[in-house]
Amino acid sequence: MFTLRSLLGDEALELRILVSGPRGALDEPVSWVHNTELPDPSPYVRRSELVLTNGLWADQIGAAEFVANVKRAQAAGIVFGLRQERPTTPDELVGACRDAGVPLLEIAVTVPFTAISEAVATRYAEERQSALVGMVRRGEALATAISRGAGASGVLRVLRRDHELPLAVVDRMGRPLASAGARLDAGQLQTVAAGLARRPPPLELDLGTAGRATLYLVGAVGDADAALVCLRPVGDLTRMEQDALDQAARFLSLEVAKQQAMQAIELRFAGELLEMVLSGGSRAAEVPGRLRAFGVDADGPLAVWTLAFAGAEATMPGLAEAAGEFFASAGVPVVVAGGSQDVVAVLSWRHGGEEAAPLAERLVSAVAERFPGRRPVVGLGGVVGEPAGLREALVRSREVCRTLRRGHPGSAVRSFAELGTHRLLLSMQDADALRPLVDGVLAPVRRHDAGRGGELEATLRAFLDHDGHWSATAAALHVHVNTLRNRLSKITELTGRDVARTADRVDLFLALQAADMT
Repeated sequence: MFTLRSLLGDEALELRILVSGPRGALDEPVSWVHNTELPDPSPYVRRSELVLTNGLWADQIGAAEFVANVKRAQAAGIVFGLRQERPTTPDELVGACRDAGVPLLEIAVTVPFTAISEAVATRYAEERQSALVGMVRRGEALATAISRGAGASGVLRVLRRDHELPLAVVDRMGRPLASAGARLDAGQLQTVAAGLARRPPPLELDLGTAGRATLYLVGAVGDADAALVCLRPVGDLTRMEQDALDQAARFLSLEVAKQQAMQAIELRFAGELLEMVLSGGSRAAEVPGRLRAFGVDADGPLAVWTLAFAGAEATMPGLAEAAGEFFASAGVPVVVAGGSQDVVAVLSWRHGGEEAAPLAERLVSAVAERFPGRRPVVGLGGVVGEPAGLREALVRSREVCRTLRRGHPGSAVRSFAELGTHRLLLSMQDADALRPLVDGVLAPVRRHDAGRGGELEATLRAFLDHDGHWSATAAALHVHVNTLRNRLSKITELTGRDVARTADRVDLFLALQAADMT
């Protein structure tokens, strides 16, 4: 785009500035030139066009009104062409432009308006040629970067050779794939991910402290796989910058598609590894080789962890990838397999058993940050000395995770040995199988509490939590011991189970535990 200042710098045009207009007006882009002698050219003049006139409208309209019409069209300014009959620009036109803040240039008698049109056309042709050459050159550099494995970061480096823009590439799970001159925090990454989930995704997003950002979709066939994020509003980007960003987004689509294909292959092979472990028999002999293919030492100690979300029956897209990224950052060789309900990790583990829980807690924190509003849980299946022991470790890990998913209180990380046997047994039952136990034992108590505003169930829980100690339970409930005895007698009457008998107490305890898990 050319400007009034660039035209003034062309000595062949013999232009002279009479009114410079507002600050910066001479450096604003000019879209084209428009030659007119109409008293009101506003219906035909486009925004940012430069109006060329000899002032023949002066017989029909005053200078102030003509300037007002030009300003209403949001023109870039006025060039007044001198003639033999009028060798100077009218003072009233100069004054009107000064009052209205409209730039006014004067062109010599000997220079026709066509000279300006030709100069503008030449500049446009040169700019267009330069832009095309730049696009071809940049395309070759982008193709080279991708073919050499430079990834998304390589694409951004090529883009920033010509345009110093703050850039980032974020996928639809809110993961940063690359950045150059921009740093997005967890909340801003999730804002981008939420924007990509909308139909259609927005052109701009408000990223809070980072300001408004422009999004260029990556891999947008159906769903957008990622976005090239420029921390500038689209209105602040030049046409050349917008074209360059759009071109880079197309090349990033190739890179993201390649990464997704590689991840899909890895996840499929990892899933096959779990099938080999669980099936045993002849396929178990393939497990060591498959572990080595993932960089996991099959001859050393191995650990199995299972990751899922509490209160959810299904995982979320990106959970397996998030786990894999965590272990990679921690320097732990791993095979990560994603399933419909959980994600299983088989690790090389040459650390002590006491180090597993702290690392698992860090995994939980990392996943929770990636998936706000979700509560990740990890079941530790223990450490085995050889691949042959993986099947038992895998079963244990999944059972612990299944128990945690159903609402086990306390820590989000547990090992098989830390969970009570009763919880593991209950977790192996479907919710439909547990419901008759809950309803058969607790239903009468709950009906009584609902109808009379009683506290029998809370009393029963407190009594069992205090291991059947009357005085401790009464103190915790802030009631007299006799009140506690009356309530427990009522529970016996309603359920047919006496808290003084061990077998009946077990029934009541299991019913309460099952109620918490269903």
